[in-house]
Amino acid sequence: MSEVESTSTGKLGVRDFVTLTKPKVVLLLVFTAFVGMLLAVEEWTWESVFDVFFGCVGIGLAAASAAAINHIVDQRADAIMARTKNRPLPTGSVNSWAALAFASVLGGVSMVMLVFFVNPLTAVLTFFALIGYAVIYTMYLKRATPQNIVIGGLAGAMPPVLGWAAVNNEIHAYSLVLALIIYVWTPPHFWALAVNRREEYAKVDIPMLPVTHGPELTRFHITLYTILLCCVTLLPYLMGENGLLYLVGSLVLNARFLWYAFRLQRERDDKLAMRMFVYSIFYLMWLFALLLLDKYLRWYIDPWVFTSAL
Repeated sequence: MSEVESTSTGKLGVRDFVTLTKPKVVLLLVFTAFVGMLLAVEEWTWESVFDVFFGCVGIGLAAASAAAINHIVDQRADAIMARTKNRPLPTGSVNSWAALAFASVLGGVSMVMLVFFVNPLTAVLTFFALIGYAVIYTMYLKRATPQNIVIGGLAGAMPPVLGWAAVNNEIHAYSLVLALIIYVWTPPHFWALAVNRREEYAKVDIPMLPVTHGPELTRFHITLYTILLCCVTLLPYLMGENGLLYLVGSLVLNARFLWYAFRLQRERDDKLAMRMFVYSIFYLMWLFALLLLDKYLRWYIDPWVFTSAL
């Protein structure tokens, strides 16, 4: 093998292992954890800076470990589904043992980092979130019930709680509300994808709701959960933790989400379901960015402007 070929192969190997971590998903999880951290900071010190840095890295490594385990468990199904057939394990670019060792190292390093550089509470909560996704959801719930996303969504909703705990070493009611927002957001987000990909899920016997109960009922459930999400996202304002900037911005984001849900139920368009899925990702990012922007602007501008009633 020539030197050029060897270098290319090395790059491909690194890229394959990065793919195992589902970097886009991990970045979204770390972002919501990061927002939880910044919302928890009352006064910036060197200690809080270290907590934020090591908290983000530790939580990110744990999420990457869980993602790699998900690849290992789902590799047979991934080989059949068009969306996932080119992943490293189905193509043979990475074998199962190498992926397992990789996941174990990531998980081990994350726990050590969180225990010794952040705090034990964050480490324990992160560990249970990892187990919830990689074991309870991936190995059992995903193939056991069409409510897999609803029940298993708790693990994916934990990052704001982890982020808050990393900074303040506590579980706060506000962080639980942020987790509740992600928890309620998860079903319409993922069911929109499942409606579009229901035939692929049926091929691999994964009982997603549109497979077991049909796309029409799933679209109805998407609408119900979207309405519930709109209600839940009002809680940060009603609790007094966020002000008018967040309220107005969240209403605009929710209006668009509802528009997708009602239109999807009326038009029965699978391509529209995919567009709703993509929008839901940006929706969550923008919503959490609003939470952060609202808080930090109120630090520098008269709080009355943002907290007065409409």
